[in-house]
Amino acid sequence: MNEHLKPALAELVGTFTLVFIGAGAGALAATNGGGIVAVALAHGLALMVAVYALGAVSGAHVNPAVTISLALTGKVKWDRAAFYVAAQLIGGALAAYLLAYVVGPSGDVGGLGATVGSLTASDPLKTMALEAVLTFFLVMAVYASGVAGRNGNLAGVAIGLVLTMDILMGGSLTGASMNPARTFGPALATGHLEYWWLYIVGPVVGGAAAAFLYDRVFMPMPEAKNSQPQSKGKK
Repeated sequence: MNEHLKPALAELVGTFTLVFIGAGAGALAATNGGGIVAVALAHGLALMVAVYALGAVSGAHVNPAVTISLALTGKVKWDRAAFYVAAQLIGGALAAYLLAYVVGPSGDVGGLGATVGSLTASDPLKTMALEAVLTFFLVMAVYASGVAGRNGNLAGVAIGLVLTMDILMGGSLTGASMNPARTFGPALATGHLEYWWLYIVGPVVGGAAAAFLYDRVFMPMPEAKNSQPQSKGKK
């Protein structure tokens, strides 16, 4: 069990960072004039910091959808994944409650930078579909950078920028969560968990699709061994 505690703690800290900074930017967007651009940049930068600071400890998933996607494709063992998901949810909740203390409590559905948008209440199917597509892009970036190692030292930049671009596109529609823990924290702190399931189903489905596609199709194939035996005799 102890082997899981240190990386799980890293996941808690990383998710806390993402939710506190990201949700905080969302909660203050209306008052500081930053708008969706500031919210997108805050999330992208927070994720980038988490990847560089904690990636060597836990992989810096900071997202249950990412962890589940990696577990489904055998990149993370399920017992470790369970620790990660629990830590991520705790980190998201702690961040939201601290944010409520700092900026003031809110009972509104969209309070505390909650990941809700114009489609959340009006069209659950579209909400799940968009969250699935956005999470697909995010997990593709995670696989390319974190699993296949194709972006080297720019892994954090690549993953953070995907989160930024997704929020720029989908933030006003669904909140562009792509992360059940990111949604869970503010939803719990404001007492509005009724829509949380949308942000579990959509991200998990989209993340799983990306993981299987990258793992089975896009990952580099092992080089074929030379089947021609070398001749040991002299000509």
